[in-house]
Amino acid sequence: VIIASLTISAILVFFIVPLTIVFLIYLSNILLLIYQRNNDLKADPLSDVWDSVRKTIASFWDIYARIWHGYELHGVENLPEGPGMLVYYHGAIPIDYLYFLSRLFLWKKRLCLSVADHFVFRLPGLKLLLRVTGVIPGTREECLVALKNGHLVSVSPGGVREALFSDESYQLMWGNRKGFAQVALDAKVPIIPMYTQNVREGYRMFKERRIFRQLYESTRLPFTPPYGGLPVKFRTYIGKPIPYDPNITTEELVEKVRYFSLQYSIIYFTKTAVQALISKHQTIPGNIWKALLERFDKHRK
Repeated sequence: VIIASLTISAILVFFIVPLTIVFLIYLSNILLLIYQRNNDLKADPLSDVWDSVRKTIASFWDIYARIWHGYELHGVENLPEGPGMLVYYHGAIPIDYLYFLSRLFLWKKRLCLSVADHFVFRLPGLKLLLRVTGVIPGTREECLVALKNGHLVSVSPGGVREALFSDESYQLMWGNRKGFAQVALDAKVPIIPMYTQNVREGYRMFKERRIFRQLYESTRLPFTPPYGGLPVKFRTYIGKPIPYDPNITTEELVEKVRYFSLQYSIIYFTKTAVQALISKHQTIPGNIWKALLERFDKHRK
């Protein structure tokens, strides 16, 4: 009985907060469904008609962010007034990104359309929430239309692979992902790097095992559950934009960074920018106790 009790307690400690987040996400979708039914809404989910309920949901998540993670957002002034491609590091649970979306809407009344992995759209019961918050599958055509319509579009090149297999070393796992760079070039928009301090200390994955890696690579589904949920300090930093420069030639960039196209050069600069944010604001390897103590670090604020 003692062993069983301790086992159940350990499971609850490890997984209760991630499960709570899942519950709150579904609760947000239920709120949207009630709002839609009461107002008989059939308007485009991205239209201003939904702004009042968007503000309610954003306020809820912002309160949660302040209480649980003492959340701070820095560098909003680096976001362009017009369109741009936001590129960020993917934690085990991208709850920090949800905090960012909420605060951006509350501060600027602005949506950032989010490119998500295909498996997200297979999750039952979240269709309306995904549409109202601007989550898109991220085809080249969809991203170009969104950017040409003046939206910010965000993407994590590491995606689920980075969420599952990166660790407290905060290694970027972008592989050969280059589509975001081509889209930014085609749309002639800047790329803005973003990173959240201590995101891996808040939520972690179990150490990589070959079987989990093989399962993911063959199915593209996340089999490894996240754990943790400690109230460590979260600070999201938005870096300086990497501007689109119509005057620079492909050959000059190839010469400079020894890559084979302008597209690869943009990837190089973007990856360097995100890695610079990590190096500047993150202790490597990550330390949970230090991250907890930063909740009381007034100087950093």
